[in-house]
Amino acid sequence: MNHWLVYVSIAIVLWGVCGLFMKLGTNRISAPSMVIWVAVGFLVMVPFLWTRNSIFGLDAKTIAIGLMGGVANGLGNWEIFASLEKGAKASVAIPLTALYPLFTIILATGLLHERPTPLQWVGIALALVGGAMLSYEPETSAAVQEK
Repeated sequence: MNHWLVYVSIAIVLWGVCGLFMKLGTNRISAPSMVIWVAVGFLVMVPFLWTRNSIFGLDAKTIAIGLMGGVANGLGNWEIFASLEKGAKASVAIPLTALYPLFTIILATGLLHERPTPLQWVGIALALVGGAMLSYEPETSAAVQEK
């Protein structure tokens, strides 16, 4: 197994657990409150991360990129929390938001001039089809009877 694939595998497991905690949290508190508690969770990790890296000596552009990434992450969390708070099923909403790399692909091809291979384009198409299938909700029997 490739070294980076170990980290990806661990991230998959942790994000899967995170999705469960997102739903459990939004069953109890509001989406904005969950954003705050997730931020506190990040802050709890700071002492452990600080021992591995120095944040001193970074240029303003690097800091700005990190901050923009953090803001985008926080706003994205807020939106997924809001969807869960409004009744989205965690088993559908969390995997559906995991399609965010499709937007990254659009940005990377346009701004970074990265080019997916033909096989990767097939994977992208399958991800879109999978997202459509995942988000499909058949009409309930009560809705059908009302017609």
